[in-house]
Amino acid sequence: MMKKHRQVNLEKITTVPVRRRGGAYKNTSFARPPRRTDSVGKFLSTLPKVLKGNEWRELIERIALARRKNKPILWFAGAHVIKCGLSPVLIDLMNHGLVDLLAFNGAGAIHDLEVAHLGYTSEDVLANLQAGTFGMARETAAWFAEGVAAAKDSDLGLGEGMGLSLVQARPPGKKDSLMYTAAKLDIPLTIHVAIGTDIVAQHPNFDAAAVGAASHADFKIVCEQVRKLNAGGVVLHFGSAVLLPEVFLKALAVARNLGRVENFTTANFDMIQHYRPNQNVVSRPTAKSGRGFTFTGHHEFMLPLLSAAIKDRLKL
Repeated sequence: MMKKHRQVNLEKITTVPVRRRGGAYKNTSFARPPRRTDSVGKFLSTLPKVLKGNEWRELIERIALARRKNKPILWFAGAHVIKCGLSPVLIDLMNHGLVDLLAFNGAGAIHDLEVAHLGYTSEDVLANLQAGTFGMARETAAWFAEGVAAAKDSDLGLGEGMGLSLVQARPPGKKDSLMYTAAKLDIPLTIHVAIGTDIVAQHPNFDAAAVGAASHADFKIVCEQVRKLNAGGVVLHFGSAVLLPEVFLKALAVARNLGRVENFTTANFDMIQHYRPNQNVVSRPTAKSGRGFTFTGHHEFMLPLLSAAIKDRLKL
């Protein structure tokens, strides 16, 4: 039977010696098995010196350089970071002067308030949604309203208003509260709210006008901090698929309209990589200068590992 389609004759190809070809990955770059007694720095030195292993080392060096040059390190974090119990890690970084801004969404503020007042947060969404009680905790809405009122009365941003209300209340879980800690350390903490996305918007004491005004003040605080990124600053983004990447992009647009903001570093950490963080945090802002990184993994592992690597590099 005749073959229907003609096939290339592989006998005519030209081969080359493998030693002339060489290799992109060499055993000198391979990982070393970690030892039980290894410090964090020693463990990280065992990672393979290729791809993400090298990118990780480069990011840590850029963060260390930013601290030496007194350039800002800005953190953007989704609410998942808080409810997964990572606030103490961020608070430790704040106490070591490694957080110059912390921005999160409205859900982040809600989780932080509940941790501060109750020592726990989150709820069974499916069960409570079926029962008609999802998001209806009256105390949570009241605590949020107190923070909004503090911001309105003192003409503050929403994050600072929340922090002020917590400092005044001194709740039992204040040591684990990012907003309380930021207020005590005078670190800018901003909250970016989309009306209707948070449970507090379901309650009659939700002052949408005051929330919007205070959240807009926080946006302007972010813009001012982003202006300082020029020539060495760092932006670290954890787990916001849409809202915070959009906030950062618009803040960068404002900052570049007012002056030069180039040659800085960004990194996106998430369980899966999304379009907006990669475009609006990693790619577009660093397209002409600077460096953008992406790392994929669960926050429960990645944030403590990043913190340990930074502290080891800076010998803190």
